[in-house]
Amino acid sequence: MREACERAGVILMVAYPVRFAPGVRDAVAEVRSGRLGRILGVTGINNGTLPQDRAWFTDPELAGGGALVDHVVHCADILDELLGERAGSVRAVSNSILYGQRDLEVETGGLVTIQYPSGVVATIDCSWSWPTSSPTWGGLTLQIVAERGTVTVSPFAKGVAGHDAHGETWSPVGADLDGLLLAEFVRAVREGRQPQPDAGVGIRTVEIATAALASAARGGEVVALS
Repeated sequence: MREACERAGVILMVAYPVRFAPGVRDAVAEVRSGRLGRILGVTGINNGTLPQDRAWFTDPELAGGGALVDHVVHCADILDELLGERAGSVRAVSNSILYGQRDLEVETGGLVTIQYPSGVVATIDCSWSWPTSSPTWGGLTLQIVAERGTVTVSPFAKGVAGHDAHGETWSPVGADLDGLLLAEFVRAVREGRQPQPDAGVGIRTVEIATAALASAARGGEVVALS
């Protein structure tokens, strides 16, 4: 895709909206200010419901995997922005015990550990562990541990909870992340510049997800990224 867009002379942007959350932007700015010192580790959690309304998410041929593919890349994108370095190695374990009665061919939960050349270790808890009856799809949380403090961001935590005739309800409160992403793309087109995240970010994040799938398939073997 990157090569095709370069040949055609058009702009390619990867749709990772979570990085546009104000809390994520503030966390990145705080880290870059130097006040927290060097990053030591990052814990990422991206859990949600089984994507029943989009059947291709659970098709191994169309999606390439299950929860590892669906939920790793968004945390990996923020890690890419925070650390500014390519992952060195990946280790992952996964299983398909959730929704066992559905005979799914992909993993429904997993844990991914990523080591970076700088020494930072990051983990991503990725699963479809929220019940299908949940009033919301799920959520993402990232905790950054640094030398002089920690920062936790949870862009989807705010909302208005309630009940209606069908059960629990949840109305999210906060910025429209898809809208912010699209606004950045439109501005970039008008200004003739490359928006972020670009194809390089997409390649590095998919590289992590692919390595995680390979590691899980080998029983948790560490996969080095060349």
